[in-house]
Amino acid sequence: MENFGVIRHYHFNAKDSALIDSQIKEFFVPLIKKQPGFVRYYFLDDGKGEGASVSIFKTKEEAEATIALAAEFAKTHLKDVITQKPEIIEGSIVAHD
Repeated sequence: MENFGVIRHYHFNAKDSALIDSQIKEFFVPLIKKQPGFVRYYFLDDGKGEGASVSIFKTKEEAEATIALAAEFAKTHLKDVITQKPEIIEGSIVAHD
């Protein structure tokens, strides 16, 4: 069975990296881990104002159900620091170790 992934690419002011990182660790990770089909979540911060999250779920439907969850989280916790709407890429996981 193939898993399904969603990558979200975020833009923000570099000075807000620590705030974003802590909000994700404290609030978003516990939320997404409770979602049906959850496999794995990662957040990458380049320290220069860009970040990306990688969410892995068992099915496309379970992954897509978290798009609204992520949008609501960003609206509630990060609305003053995210500088533009995130770019979203999604698809089947076709290779992994």
